Amino acid sequence: MSEYDYDLFVIGAGSGGVRAARLAAALGKRVGIAEEYRIGGTCVIRGCVPKKLLVYASRYGGEIEDARKFGWDYEDLQFDWPTLIHNVHREVDRLNGAYTRTLENAGVDRFLTRATVDGPHGVRLADREAPISADYILIATGGSPSMPDVPGKEHLISSNECFQLEALPDSIVVIGAGYIGMEFASIFAGLGVAVTVLHRGEQVLRGFDMDLRDGLAEAMRDRGVDLHMNADIAAVEKDGGGYRVALKDGSSVCASLVMAATGRAPNTKGLGLEDAGVELGRNGNVVVDEYSKSSVDSIYAAGDVSDRVALTPVAIREGTAFVETVFEGRPTVMDYTFIPTAVFTEPEIGTVGLTEEEARKKYREVDIYKSSFRPMRATISGRDETVLIKIVVDAATEKVLGVHLLGPDAAEIAQMAAISLKLGVTKPQLDSTMALHPSIAEELVTMRQKWTPPEPIKGSDAAA
Repeated sequence: MSEYDYDLFVIGAGSGGVRAARLAAALGKRVGIAEEYRIGGTCVIRGCVPKKLLVYASRYGGEIEDARKFGWDYEDLQFDWPTLIHNVHREVDRLNGAYTRTLENAGVDRFLTRATVDGPHGVRLADREAPISADYILIATGGSPSMPDVPGKEHLISSNECFQLEALPDSIVVIGAGYIGMEFASIFAGLGVAVTVLHRGEQVLRGFDMDLRDGLAEAMRDRGVDLHMNADIAAVEKDGGGYRVALKDGSSVCASLVMAATGRAPNTKGLGLEDAGVELGRNGNVVVDEYSKSSVDSIYAAGDVSDRVALTPVAIREGTAFVETVFEGRPTVMDYTFIPTAVFTEPEIGTVGLTEEEARKKYREVDIYKSSFRPMRATISGRDETVLIKIVVDAATEKVLGVHLLGPDAAEIAQMAAISLKLGVTKPQLDSTMALHPSIAEELVTMRQKWTPPEPIKGSDAAA
């Protein structure tokens, strides 16, 4: 028998932690897991899943309006927020139960309390005095919203609180234009809320392909979302029944509610990691090597807490790679290339691979293929809607480096494109693939004409 209580103890029962615990237990290891909130983590409880359900709800209003042109008629159309949020909570409860049963069926000991690290092989639980020992400890505590440090920050809500609202506000200011900010701005706009977005950068969605960024900003403005770029927040103040957001340029914006979507930070505060000798990074993240091992040989980290790629499928794969490395004797290095990513706005974004900007920095010559068109459904509905599809190619090898989409079903298309990119698809291979007609995705295999950027205006032409 081992000298430790457990072969593995996991702190944090989100997607990565649950996957690692289940797989290790399936190998016959003694596994314990602690979670201070609810089993399922950010994605299941207060992130991807409930947010996507709100996205679906926010799209029905426009789709029902579109239906009139397709021959459908209706009367007395109404939306009820309490009904929606009740049903969302019911689904979250179901998933929480499913995750809990998964751990139970795998034989994992579950501790619904806060856990902290007590040395390289020790774990302390908040509800008991005696520490628990483990051969290996996996930190999988995820991340949480980072709130801007401005006067009046106590008036702000984060994305977490959006799922607890008893009623929809008449108006909302969203601070930040990353994917979380843009998704919630789109959700609220679709549900009839007046939305203002304040962002200190020059364009929304930093890090995404510029054509997608420009296209989404234009589409959101067309939907009535008031986007303010280069907007630095000075303070948030109570203003009657709502709030006033003061900007550093002297202007201000008033709304019923103010939401901050200004990034997320790893949950490492108060975990005892530094006392155990674990190195933390600038953002408080657990610094790990290519095998997810921290500076302490017995302590590993997976998911958002390591601040590598903060996506649920990545956390799951990191948890899997940890078990393969530590308990199966198969050292597994994560591959972070060609990770498909979606932004569930309206219109939707799906992307995989290098942006045009990234590709031009890395490769000597890059070919760009772009197609912009009106989707077929809009020809009857009359909706002002445009699809953008862009392919980034290495000119020397003709290998596809990136695929970027803006429009209906962009995320679903990007998932399938990711398979091709992972396998090293070339542009001629895309060209030789039979198209599925009529569909949006067929544009991926029918684009032949390279896009040529316009020549810059010089000299007297510029003056003219």
